[in-house]
Amino acid sequence: MPFADVAALAQPPHAVVVPVSTTPWKTIAVRPGDTLWDLALSHHTTVRALVEKNRLAAGGSVIHPGQTLLVPGSPATAARHRAAAKPAPKPATTPGRRTSAVTVPAGAIVHVVVRGDTMSGIAATYKVSLTKLLAANKLKDSSIIYIGERIVVPGVTSAPTPTTPAPSTTPPSGYTTPTKTQLAVAASKAKLAARTVPGRTETSDLIRATATRNGVDPKLALAIGWIESGWYQRAVSYTDAVGVMQLMPVAGTWASQLAGRTLDRYDAQDNITGGVLIIRALMATADSREQAIAGYYQGLYSVRTKGLYEDTKKYVANVLAVYDRM
Repeated sequence: MPFADVAALAQPPHAVVVPVSTTPWKTIAVRPGDTLWDLALSHHTTVRALVEKNRLAAGGSVIHPGQTLLVPGSPATAARHRAAAKPAPKPATTPGRRTSAVTVPAGAIVHVVVRGDTMSGIAATYKVSLTKLLAANKLKDSSIIYIGERIVVPGVTSAPTPTTPAPSTTPPSGYTTPTKTQLAVAASKAKLAARTVPGRTETSDLIRATATRNGVDPKLALAIGWIESGWYQRAVSYTDAVGVMQLMPVAGTWASQLAGRTLDRYDAQDNITGGVLIIRALMATADSREQAIAGYYQGLYSVRTKGLYEDTKKYVANVLAVYDRM
């Protein structure tokens, strides 16, 4: 759960060092999917600088498509941003691309293609033969697959699930949970009980798609999500870490700052988005993948100043073990 070391929260690993641009500030229009974090990175500035320049409310400002913001950059930079905002042209129908509805035979599931997918990668993920996968979809080795296309995976009845069980949400022996925290945990469980949550197969698809969309290794996000909750949105820890990615309140606040909007950690998609954005921030700041994983659990500041706790070492080992089986 982000973060096990409460002392680390005094100096959370918010700050990704970005060279701040000294060019004049220009006006751009927010496009769908934009976050303050993305805009800060693409325009070589910081989220704080964007918040201050645009007089946004500190700590979770919401930005909307079509909203105008001031960002640093030359006219050419702004032009590139506007060009990137244009939706990619819809690919024309090409030989080998299936345009009819997918027929799913018994003993098969459907995989929805996300950015970065390849047929060989899909075959490896589901542990099926590439030849069988191509044949089931009437495709050739040279066929192009497209984001959003539905691929029939034969011989598989559910998405691949690691065998490592999710960790217990009960406190360690001798630990006394404060009454305030106990009440928060009870409230969180009640909120989640009243909501519809996705099943594990749908949750794994959400993690994979969200990670890919945000430039995070999907296998890493899936592995952390599995160790945190077993891909279960109703999971609530004894510290009130909630959902698939086990976001504590302070982690939810940080994730909202990274997203540039208020994330609802009780919502599965927002919870996954928050966890993925935290992973992305940690990967950009940490010295290694292992340190980033440790930072997700213990807090990066704590990891760097105190080293890895024994339970953190086990956490990192468990995440990597699941990662290797993905």
